[in-house]
Amino acid sequence: MKILATNKRARFDYDILETFEAGLELTGAEVKSVKAGHISLKGAYAAITGAGAVLLNMHVRAYPPAGKQPGYDPTRTRQMLLHKKEIGYLRGKTQEQGLTIVPETVYIKGNLIKVALGLARGKKQRDKRATIKRRETERELKRVIKRG
Repeated sequence: MKILATNKRARFDYDILETFEAGLELTGAEVKSVKAGHISLKGAYAAITGAGAVLLNMHVRAYPPAGKQPGYDPTRTRQMLLHKKEIGYLRGKTQEQGLTIVPETVYIKGNLIKVALGLARGKKQRDKRATIKRRETERELKRVIKRG
């Protein structure tokens, strides 16, 4: 499993309650571009629509060896491949409990490109401060252990 992109803000801004694995529907040039690492999850989010699960605002740069691609939109809406039961479960959770679906990582599994989705609840500002404080404490402990 080779990780191609991570959403660093996902764990900081949200409490991840559950994770799901979904396939991505991409064009041929997009697959090559993603495998080359030209992908960004910054600002990306997932939604459940009438057509199924979609990934919005994920940036995939145009693949230069593919030549000019007229009308190519790097942040187009991409379909995600999930089971019907998973889609129904996610739809219910996001509507009734105020949860959101956040893409965490994009990776290669076998020959396929997958995205790890997190069912998440937004953190409050005080929770973010606690996360920063805990991280700083752990970093300081590692420094002390390394010196002594």
